[in-house]
Amino acid sequence: MIASIWILKLILAHLLTDFILQPSSWVSERNSKHFSSSKLYLHCLLTSLVAWTIIGWQYWLVALIIFITHLFIDVWKSYQKSTIQYFLLDQLMHLIVIVACWYFTFITWDTVEHTWQSINSNPGTWKIITAFIFLTSPAGIFIGQFTKRWRVKIDHEESLANAGKWIGMTERIIILVFVLKNQYAAISLLVAAKAIIRFNEKDRPELKTEYLVIGTLISILMAIVTGLLVKA
Repeated sequence: MIASIWILKLILAHLLTDFILQPSSWVSERNSKHFSSSKLYLHCLLTSLVAWTIIGWQYWLVALIIFITHLFIDVWKSYQKSTIQYFLLDQLMHLIVIVACWYFTFITWDTVEHTWQSINSNPGTWKIITAFIFLTSPAGIFIGQFTKRWRVKIDHEESLANAGKWIGMTERIIILVFVLKNQYAAISLLVAAKAIIRFNEKDRPELKTEYLVIGTLISILMAIVTGLLVKA
């Protein structure tokens, strides 16, 4: 219990200092001056102090590690383009540092081995993991093949397919969660909300409408059937 609260506190400290307590002017100065930015050091100091305060003063080494790693990660980020890929990679590196601090503070190898054996021997866990993975890109590829005859006849079909890919993955994952939690009424609300958004799109070609409706229905059906198979 203490370990789980401890890592949540570190994540909270990161969210507060990286997204709420960091003005955009600090980010701009860091991106332009890199190591020479005074706001960079102020931000890293604030991040480590907030983490140190809420996890406990006895964990001073963790606060120091967070300060140093945060500094180098942010400097690396300042040299990169402002894209979603680099943003996610930046946040992933910060999360890895947090998890590493938590691991070396609380977790022993025996604990890891016991947890892995517990997960490895539970078929329900692997069914759920497989279902979530299937409903991302693999299901999207299947749906793309089923709807290809309509998509190729639509102008700008590639941009349409790329947008639909991410919308579809999110939609299927949400529906899978609803099915696993027996919240079938929530699925109807999700479908109704999406139908309202589609209805408000005016001057849409009939072929595009058919493509979107067929793709949506196949996507929803896949997610529901997958969820039912996991529960079965």
